[in-house]
Formats: sequence, structure tokens, C-alpha cells
Amino acid sequence: MAFRKLIGAILAATLASGGFAVAAAPNPSAFVVAAPESAGFSREGLAKLDAHMQGLVDTGHLPGVTTMLVRHGKVVNYQVHGKKGFDGPPMTKDTIFRIYSQTKPVTGVAMMILYEEGKWKLDDPVSKYIPEFASLRVFKAVNPDGSFDTVPADRPPTMREIMSHSGGFAYGLVPDNPIDKAYARNVLAARTQQEFVDNIAKLPLVAQPGTRWKYSVSVDIQGLIVEKLSGMSLGDFMKSRIFEPLKMTDTGFWLPAEKQGRLASLYLWSPKEQKLVPASGFMVLDITKPPVMASGGGGLVSTNADYARFAQMLLNGGTLDGKRILKPETVKLMRTNALSDAIMNGDAPPFNAARGRGFGLDFAVVLDSAKAGPQGEGTFSWGGAAGTWFWIDPKNDLFFLGMIHILNKDGDPAIKDIDDDSAKLVYDALKDPKK
Repeated sequence: MAFRKLIGAILAATLASGGFAVAAAPNPSAFVVAAPESAGFSREGLAKLDAHMQGLVDTGHLPGVTTMLVRHGKVVNYQVHGKKGFDGPPMTKDTIFRIYSQTKPVTGVAMMILYEEGKWKLDDPVSKYIPEFASLRVFKAVNPDGSFDTVPADRPPTMREIMSHSGGFAYGLVPDNPIDKAYARNVLAARTQQEFVDNIAKLPLVAQPGTRWKYSVSVDIQGLIVEKLSGMSLGDFMKSRIFEPLKMTDTGFWLPAEKQGRLASLYLWSPKEQKLVPASGFMVLDITKPPVMASGGGGLVSTNADYARFAQMLLNGGTLDGKRILKPETVKLMRTNALSDAIMNGDAPPFNAARGRGFGLDFAVVLDSAKAGPQGEGTFSWGGAAGTWFWIDPKNDLFFLGMIHILNKDGDPAIKDIDDDSAKLVYDALKDPKK
């Protein structure tokens, strides 16, 4: 999953998250435990996975980590290592993490629920739902006075394009160009939904719609569209249509007091000190109270066990324990490459044919496992700024989840590729895929 090197520092949306509190009910398990050999795995191979994670804890690169591997709907490996914080209590299976941009696939599912209800179509212009985006312009150059030289957009971005980060919007979390710098000053500082929309509309797109993959605020835009089309807050919609049916009792946009003690301590890799330090600043979202607006791009907290229910639902084609969230054909659509031929035939990272990866609807997608890595073709995945990661591999009927709580993890060579390292160890241990 080399594309995470590009997004590792920008996976969090910095808008304040909002909505409902995580419920206080216990989290039921959807899974039974199976011997690794019964699912085609080598016990010794999975021991190497565990040893790798424990080694990162023992050498001080992580305070703690929790991982889960599920095949054929059965848990074949579920481990916790270390502590919730370097000076904290032991890591537990019900430890809660800020999942940042791992929120994005959940928002995508919310969108597709409304898609199935006929509330929107993939080729609709986004301006149909957010009229302020009807007359967007595209960046050309910076004028001597600091203003932007722009040209009209050929057309408004489509819904398909905002779900595949190809609509031309930016993010601002890595302000290495004039538009991202403007997003950081304006869009990410917005305090209301209308201010957020207005500030985006005032800024030019980075490229004509459909011509470039650019990680962006598109999923926060999706969250606003969910609210408009459903007449509900994003938090309430997710709760009633996703979390309650799936019994995801530890997932939400904020934590009540009785659950705050289960939250893992959040750290930041400090380039100056060359070590992990307690995280502070704008990336540390306040999840102790209901915030002003929900961030569909990065506001959720969750547990490994809860997100496993979400992953298994998707692997099952949209259903879990008799509760259908999406149709199988809708899940297939989400994990189908949605990028244009121009993008896929280009040489810009991280998604194109040469790299064997595309991007579906709020998921990265493996198109060629020989180029993209060990996961089977059709694998879909994403992750979060604090180091959480997952992939769902329909070809091998498995998924894997890992959760740590480290911002800027790419600064530490020992953990920057923890997702790639775990994938190699998992597939090395899969000795008999036919089982």
C-alpha cells in the first residue's frame, strides 16, 4: 500500500466532527474464532505478524497496537500489544481510537444508501445539491498581486468525481501549492457548514474536473449532501442506518464521559526530537462533546471490533447478521475503479494503471496485484491519519484491521510502512488459500 506514503500526513479532515455520542452498550461480537489452519493460515506465520507488532512496542516505536484478521467470517488472529499510552493502562480489545480518514468509507456507505433510494445519480453535477458550486473556476497562475489567475471550469464536478477525489477540489493539510495554502487559511478554518461551502466556492479548483486525482475535502462535501438529502444530521443518519443495524456501539462522533477512559493516548512523531511526543494542535479533535458540524472526512472514533463489523458487512456484499445495509451490486460499484482514462493513463501517483491501483467510490482499489502488492485483485482499502489501516480482499474472502494512534508516523522508518509490513506477513502466512 505504497500510496499511503503520499497520504500519511493528510488523511485527517480538520473540520470539527459533530453528531451523536457513542452509546454505552456493550459491543457484541459478530465473529467466531477459528484455528488459523482451518482458514488456510500457518500458525507460525501469524506468530511472525504478532512478533513484529510486539517488537515495535518493545523497542518504543509504539505504545500499543491492536490487529484483527478475519477469513470466511471467522477470526483467525486478534491481538493487542502494549499500552494505550506509554505511561497508561494496557491496550485492550475495546480501546477506542480516532480513526480520522477511515471515516471516509463510512460516509461513502451513507451516500450509497441514499443512492439506492434514488436520491442522487453518479453523473449528476454536484451543483445540483450544492448550488454554490455551479460556477467554479480553475487555477491557472498566481498574479503579481497574489491573486489567482483562473479560467472557467469546463463543467461542475460530478458526484462520481467527488467520490473518487477527481473533482478538482483540494484539502490544504499539506500546503505545498497556492490552492492548498488557501484551503488551509480559509476552508479548514470554517466554523459553519455555510462558511465551509462558501469558502470552497470562492477558491479555484486545482484542475479541470475529471482530469486529476487530488486528495480533497470531497468527503466532507459528501457529508453535507447526506444531511441535505436525508433531512438528518450526518451523525444521526449514520447511527440509524449503519451503526445501530450493525451493532457498532463504540463508533460515533464524540464520546460520553463514561467511555473517555477507553480512548488511546494520541502521539505525534516529532522530527525535531526524533521521537513520539503527546499530540497537540489542530489535528487533535475534541471528541468529549458534541461539536458544531460533522466531518464526513475524518471525525469518527471507533474500535477494532466495531470497524470489523463494518468491514465484514462490505465483504459480505452489504449485509451482516441479517441486516442489509447495501445491495451487493452497490458494494461492487464502490470497489470498482471510477477514475477517468486520462488519470489512469497518466504518470502522476498514486493511482494509475502502471501502479496497478485505481480509486473507486471512497476506496482505493487494487486492479493488478502483481504491481500493487500482495492483496488479491479487487481489494479495497483506506486508512487514517493516526495510523489506523484496513483492507478488504474479496478474492481471498478476508479482511485485516490495524489500529495505532500516531500522527505523522511516516517520520519514523520503523512504523511508516506498518500497513505494507502487515500485508506481507499476512499473505506470507496464507499457505493454503483454497481452504
